Amino acid sequence: MDAELAALAVSGATTLVSLMVTDSWVRARALMGRILARSGAETTVIADLDDARTRLLLTGAPAGEHATSGMADEWQSRLGRLVETGTLTGEDLGALETSLRQLAAAGADGPATVHNTVSGGTQHGPIVQAGTVTGLAFPLVPCTHREQS
Repeated sequence: MDAELAALAVSGATTLVSLMVTDSWVRARALMGRILARSGAETTVIADLDDARTRLLLTGAPAGEHATSGMADEWQSRLGRLVETGTLTGEDLGALETSLRQLAAAGADGPATVHNTVSGGTQHGPIVQAGTVTGLAFPLVPCTHREQS
């Protein structure tokens, strides 16, 4: 593999592993899945990514940096093999690396500013104000608050 492709594999693997412990992981995983599916790579790669993420999340703080470095080396080799076998083209690898860097940069920007306004009279139920809401559940029977005298 030439030096340019090797550099892309290093950068892509490092960024991929760093995204494993961020909120951007779901998008990074989906991106890997699309590129690998388009190139005809084996489906075990995604399962291996999930396994790598689990191992990374389970590492303690002292071992974290070493684990991240070792995992980046592992994925650099994996991406390199995919290029060498022709499963991924140089263009695929470049597009993957660029997209992963963009995901990492977007996550580094921090949370977005959210402005919510509630108007229109008295509200008799919960009001949720947030930029992103997932897994929210309301009780079926509304709570009634009675004033104690």
